[in-house]
Amino acid sequence: MTKVLGVIGGSGLYEIDGMENPQWISVESSFGAPSDDLLVGEVDGFKVVFLPRHGREHKISPSAINYRANIDAMKRAGVTDLISISACGSFREEMAPCDFVLVDQFIDRTFAREKSFFNEGVVAHISVAHPTCGGLGDIILDAVKNVDVKMHNGGTYLAMEGPQFSTLAESKLYRTWGCDVIGMTNMPEAKLAREAELCYATVAMVTDYDSWHPDHGEVDVREIRKTLSANSANAKSLITNIIPLLKATEDRHPCEQGCDHALENSMFLKGDIDPAIKAKLSAVAGRVLNNVLA
Repeated sequence: MTKVLGVIGGSGLYEIDGMENPQWISVESSFGAPSDDLLVGEVDGFKVVFLPRHGREHKISPSAINYRANIDAMKRAGVTDLISISACGSFREEMAPCDFVLVDQFIDRTFAREKSFFNEGVVAHISVAHPTCGGLGDIILDAVKNVDVKMHNGGTYLAMEGPQFSTLAESKLYRTWGCDVIGMTNMPEAKLAREAELCYATVAMVTDYDSWHPDHGEVDVREIRKTLSANSANAKSLITNIIPLLKATEDRHPCEQGCDHALENSMFLKGDIDPAIKAKLSAVAGRVLNNVLA
């Protein structure tokens, strides 16, 4: 199976270094406009597709991002393995600013976003008990050994609406829930990547201590911007080191965790499906719909 690496870059990450023949291309999605054009190119002969989550000019608020269009566009561009890079706040003293966290669980507190591709015409129920890909996570942990950054293996990401940061009471509450980091963008992104049968992993780049820390006070965007510069450089280095490792796994198929066949036995299909709905879902669910309805 030919693998293609997709990268969704959060705050501070708007491009990928070292791409050969890079081109910004427009990809039409069935679900509206993605955040920006896709930057498509190769690194060491391996296809890489990059999308800035907030747009290249960072004009899209977290709650206004068209998450469905972003994931659909990535799937249409041939992406098989998707890495999300996100700025976040930390609820743990040991997860300090400039550290990275390989997230493996989420608590979704968002409420103003479309969270599924299957809201009309087709009903699908997938498991998100394990929302990230362990195999892709192992590659990231191997790659980060060559990057001068501290990586925490595992963490729970609290996804909130934005663009405002947490109140002090909220920040203290989320700590009692066992959350490790907080951000505004990885939900419903992770759920949609699962529905689209993508291997998905999140690297959270810590920028601050949210508002709970008695020695750091409230979140200061000026301080976050300083941290983002270092985080961005480390994120680009991490991606560069991931590519040869991912390239070496191209013969491993299917995904041992089931990411690439997450829609198997998930749909309740009785009778014909509207051709327009089938066309709309052709990228994210065409493999299953075409087989069932053949």
